[in-house]
Amino acid sequence: MGVSTSRPDKGIAVVTVDFPPVNALPVSGWYELADALRAAGRDPDTRCVVLAAEGRGFNAGVDIKEMQRDTGHDALIGANRGCYEAFAAVYDCEVPVVAAVQGFCLGGGIGLVGNADVIVAAEDAVFGLPELDRGALGAATHLARLVPQHLMRALYYTSRTATAAELHAHGSVWRVVPREELTGAALRLAREIARKDGTLIRLAKAAINGIDPVDVRRSYRFEQGFTFEANLSGVADRVRNTFGKEEGS
Repeated sequence: MGVSTSRPDKGIAVVTVDFPPVNALPVSGWYELADALRAAGRDPDTRCVVLAAEGRGFNAGVDIKEMQRDTGHDALIGANRGCYEAFAAVYDCEVPVVAAVQGFCLGGGIGLVGNADVIVAAEDAVFGLPELDRGALGAATHLARLVPQHLMRALYYTSRTATAAELHAHGSVWRVVPREELTGAALRLAREIARKDGTLIRLAKAAINGIDPVDVRRSYRFEQGFTFEANLSGVADRVRNTFGKEEGS
């Protein structure tokens, strides 16, 4: 359990997240993931990183129960900072990051894949931000990198999800494959990238980040301010305390 790094092929690092049962990461998990991604990118032998996850879903966001157990704001502040660090580690990774997504990719998962360079998804993958149902805000910055502006707003306000096929139609998912072929498809793409000159691929990553129209770090940090405001006002706790309970119970 936790975050592990393997090197199945020359030039490729696979960073795998495994936090059963649903890959909802505690505060420490977000920092652990950030550290693993940064270490993989700093390694001069790495030319591509594959970000993957064990289990039935890629990522279910933050551990809401960890927040519910906290009587103060430490868990919220930790989650905010941890997510910021993990999302930035994907974006700032010195080499391209390929996200291999299966099952659910929700909340913080959108922050990870939205900052990845390429997404390969299983046919059962779904993407969305249930933040308004969880007493939180944020990651619209990253969802806006996956779908057009008005669709992003509709998905955000309704907490609905989009399928891998729908994101492929919008051009944000590179390939959609059967679940059992996901790892192989991600590694094939990673091998193609890893065949490039190591210095040039790092320069290419820096150049592409440099021409982004939106500063994803600053944009996401702005969103996080509203998450904290919702908590200070009490509305976040009121909504979050319904998590895990059936409607009307």
